[in-house]
Amino acid sequence: MRTTYVTRSRRIVFIVLCVAIALAAWGEAAAAASSPPITGYPNSIASTGDSITRAFNTGLIPFTDAPGNSWSTGTDSTVNSHYSRILAANPSISGNNYNDAVTGSKMADLNAQVAAAISQNAAYVTILIGANDACTNTPAEMTPVATFRSQFETAMSTLTLGLPDARIYVLSIPSIYNLWSILKDNRSARLTWALLGICQSMLARPLSNRPADVNRRNYVNRRVVDYNTQLASVCAEYIHCRFDNNAVYNTVFTPDDVNTRDYFHPSLSGQALLASVSWEAGFDFTDQTPPVSTATTTPVPGGLKVLLTAADNVGVSGIEYMIGVSTWARYTAPVFLPTGSTMTFRAVDVNGNSEASQTITAR
Repeated sequence: MRTTYVTRSRRIVFIVLCVAIALAAWGEAAAAASSPPITGYPNSIASTGDSITRAFNTGLIPFTDAPGNSWSTGTDSTVNSHYSRILAANPSISGNNYNDAVTGSKMADLNAQVAAAISQNAAYVTILIGANDACTNTPAEMTPVATFRSQFETAMSTLTLGLPDARIYVLSIPSIYNLWSILKDNRSARLTWALLGICQSMLARPLSNRPADVNRRNYVNRRVVDYNTQLASVCAEYIHCRFDNNAVYNTVFTPDDVNTRDYFHPSLSGQALLASVSWEAGFDFTDQTPPVSTATTTPVPGGLKVLLTAADNVGVSGIEYMIGVSTWARYTAPVFLPTGSTMTFRAVDVNGNSEASQTITAR
């Protein structure tokens, strides 16, 4: 009797182990590619932002937009925009350049602009906005930092839901303090700033060394720094987003980089410098190797526990997944997959390359 009992117990343990192994193997075997990878140069580009991206005051007609000169989507050969650089390597982007920026826009206006980019099905979206949130009549009128962040979060949510495959490039706000420092001794600039009431929060009384004016300029500069901190922080929450790591803010523009009509907006050479600096700090589209993710499954009561890992030749930005028909969520910890449910997942690298998505079904 004792021998028979032990034998049966061993058989039961053996059967349970076999079932567990089979379940784990089945979870792995159910993984399959469901959509192609996204690598290399994009086939379309949309720019969002304000008058800087509209290349305001760089055209033949003074005080008008000249989007053909834009650092992002322009076609002027002397500027050598992002669009022009991509076109040289990927002719299929020809004509698919959309400038959705609006002169005078603040962060509150970005959500409407990204909606336009979504309607254009842009594969690459640039964002440069926030200068007008700091450039007001008085420092008291500047957009509060918390409000600025909330508005940016709304726009990013809209954009990523509408264009889940798009690369998103966020540029830092240029240093308005740098603008003041390089032109404060220019009499024409001072007169123009005063007559046109340009960015008086920073540029009022440009030669004054009174403590109140010194503190005011430092306060406005600090607000721009705080805005850029929020841009970096929110962008980091999305694996398809890349921040320029303050490359634009840290760029020291010269007087020649500023147009002499308003002494505020970039000149053609300023647009070219902006294009060059931001391009070097952005996505490397020559990297065409997608990351590779791996799913490890463990049977648990009611389904599977799924552990996702990924590797890449340059660096992994993150992994995203969805259960059933849903929206992508960022993977941060092992996920419980209920029996009968399907998980879709994919990794994205720091250059915006996405691997072919895979699926796992818990049987």
